[in-house]
Amino acid sequence: MKSEESYALREEPYYLPLGDEVALFLAAYEERLPVLLKGPTGCGKTRFVEHMAYQLYRGGYSNEARNGVENPLLTVACHEDLSATDLVGRYLLQGDETVWQDGPLTRSVKEGAICYLDEIVEARKDSTVLIHSLTDHRRILPVEKRDLILEAHENFLLVISYNPGYQNVLKDLKPSTRQRFIAIDFDYPSEEEESEIIVHESGVNLPIARDLSLLGARIRNLRQHGFDEGVSTRLLVYAAQLIAREVHPVKACDAAICRAVTDDTEVQRAIAELVSTVFPAD
Repeated sequence: MKSEESYALREEPYYLPLGDEVALFLAAYEERLPVLLKGPTGCGKTRFVEHMAYQLYRGGYSNEARNGVENPLLTVACHEDLSATDLVGRYLLQGDETVWQDGPLTRSVKEGAICYLDEIVEARKDSTVLIHSLTDHRRILPVEKRDLILEAHENFLLVISYNPGYQNVLKDLKPSTRQRFIAIDFDYPSEEEESEIIVHESGVNLPIARDLSLLGARIRNLRQHGFDEGVSTRLLVYAAQLIAREVHPVKACDAAICRAVTDDTEVQRAIAELVSTVFPAD
């Protein structure tokens, strides 16, 4: 199963800085310190990595060596079946020959790209252990099947992410892994900032964006009543995109938010009531 994507990053990904995360990431990159991004689903962690990869390899912070990397960002969506072999590489049959195919981590190490392991705790434990040698002074990747030890390119950086509020005890990040990274916390933006993001990403007018942001804030308050996850900025943008296509706001919120975040009928009913207070029926 393919679980990684390469980004040539020809255009700058939109990202609205919410704090000092850009400065922290740049400082970490200059020292080649591995980075851990923590925060809820859909709050902008992946977009932030895309933005920083563009700035470092294509934009104002790039140099000739970095600009020569075809795919400066390789993103791996971690899952329970993701093994160390998936990250490093494997031998494949091509006709009558057996050929080696590098995995995304190996390609990043060789080419000097950023490797982003999204939701790292979902991966198998052997995958987590594998990255340890890349996160200290050694910066090496053992490729056991080829009896090789690769030294990381000088521009290589490892970035991982996870959602602390969502993970259970069995899938928490172990201290032996966590303490190899500098950590940057992410959260949902303020209503004003979120409104700006919604306008940019969807094209709706500012009053609609503000209403959606207000709705998002109210839904997130339901976490106090047993609804743990809240609603992501991503889903608010989806609702806005439907509205921009002339879907009624109540219908858009029902499809993009209410039914997307939960199957619990009581929570759906509570969200629907919040929607009706923000977008009264005509």
